[in-house]
Amino acid sequence: MASHRRPKPAGRARVSILTGVAAAAVALSAQGAHADPQPTKDQVKEQVDKLNEQAEQATEKYNASQEKQQELQKQVSGLQDKIARQQGQVTDLQGGLAEIAGEQYRNGGISPTVQLMFNSSPDTFLSQAGTLNQVGGTQKNQLKELQDQQRKLDQDRNEAQGKLNELESTTKQLKSDKEEVQGKLKAAQDLLNTLTEQERQQLAAAEAKAAADAKAKADAAAKPAQPAADRASRDSSRSDLSASSAPVSVAPGSSHGAAALQYAASKLGSPYVYGATGPGSFDCSGLMQWAFNQAGVSLPRTSQEQAGAGTRIGSDLSQAQPGDLLIFFGDAHHVGIYAGNGQVLHAPKPGAVVRYEAVSNMPLASIVRV
Repeated sequence: MASHRRPKPAGRARVSILTGVAAAAVALSAQGAHADPQPTKDQVKEQVDKLNEQAEQATEKYNASQEKQQELQKQVSGLQDKIARQQGQVTDLQGGLAEIAGEQYRNGGISPTVQLMFNSSPDTFLSQAGTLNQVGGTQKNQLKELQDQQRKLDQDRNEAQGKLNELESTTKQLKSDKEEVQGKLKAAQDLLNTLTEQERQQLAAAEAKAAADAKAKADAAAKPAQPAADRASRDSSRSDLSASSAPVSVAPGSSHGAAALQYAASKLGSPYVYGATGPGSFDCSGLMQWAFNQAGVSLPRTSQEQAGAGTRIGSDLSQAQPGDLLIFFGDAHHVGIYAGNGQVLHAPKPGAVVRYEAVSNMPLASIVRV
């Protein structure tokens, strides 16, 4: 006769485990059902713009580190040359004193005056006594000069070592700044890659249209300031400028700024590349440095330094004249040149090209007239 056993009730531990697994499955299912939606094209653009701004901040840090590295390399090279010359002088002085010491040793350490007194010729005695006094004075001077040269040599060696240490630190900082820029650019590109090809083309078309509209406004700003004959001459010269980069007349501004504006305009469409100073590609401060250099003015390398390169006009755009430097953001990490009619000509950001843009698109920190 078969026996029928009732199944054992599930233990509490087993029930707890099963309950936990079921709860986790429900949670995962709910989590999947309520996953964050894919960011829209506009949201991606906003995030990319923020990353590009951060990349530009890092670019100006990179530029500053690179400029410092180059200056330190020059200083170290100069000090090393100086040390080599001083070492040669010290070696010559040491050699001269060694000869004197060797001569005294060869004389057996006898007093030179006593040695001269045994000389049979009074004239020779008097002659050699005078030479002895002269040699003694020379020896004293050589010792003093040797001490001075050795002290200078030691000081310059210490300075050179300090510069070398600073150079090593700056080189490490330069590497770090470069990696920061590259990281921001990669993050921006990864975000763009989440968009469809059509969406990316739409973003590019919108930027191109904004640049074209800004150029039209900037061109219109210069026309009223020109008599008809001058405008014809300017339009004729503009085609030459694209090939020769020769400056043409523009609306009033500083003479250097007006010329720099035209040189910068000759680079419309050139790509933004971090750390680049032309002539084929630029970052924001690199474009300004190149344009003003063509106009005969030497600007410092970074946007922060350029903010102090001329006369501060304030931060009210109504005070700006074409050719003025426009410094943007509180930390002055971006710079462009005023083109008139509320437009700035600049190298805007990674992935973009040299173009016109409304000044109001960025927070204006200061206006500088060079």
